[in-house]
Amino acid sequence: MSYTKVDYEDVEPVGDGLHFLRDQLDCENVGVSVLEADPGWTGMEHDHAEDGQEEVYVLVDGAATVTVEGEDVELSTGDALRIPADATRQIHNGDAESTFVLVGASGE
Repeated sequence: MSYTKVDYEDVEPVGDGLHFLRDQLDCENVGVSVLEADPGWTGMEHDHAEDGQEEVYVLVDGAATVTVEGEDVELSTGDALRIPADATRQIHNGDAESTFVLVGASGE
């Protein structure tokens, strides 16, 4: 088969509304996740220095702040944010539900 299709809502979420799609889509080089964040939700601070994975966060709906290396970056619907692998990042959702598409890929 030349393609793989999945509805993210059919993928069991981990944690608080995070749907990892990489395995279900049989991706080799890219990770794709959908995050449905409740009002006031805060994600785990992390980086990807060990695996070299840069990420792009696309805010599909809502308003949120992503703290990157201690700097708060305000996002509104439609904004996309690229984060290098070695930078720390943490999502802080706003006062309403938000939906993100999170994409990660290794530079190797």
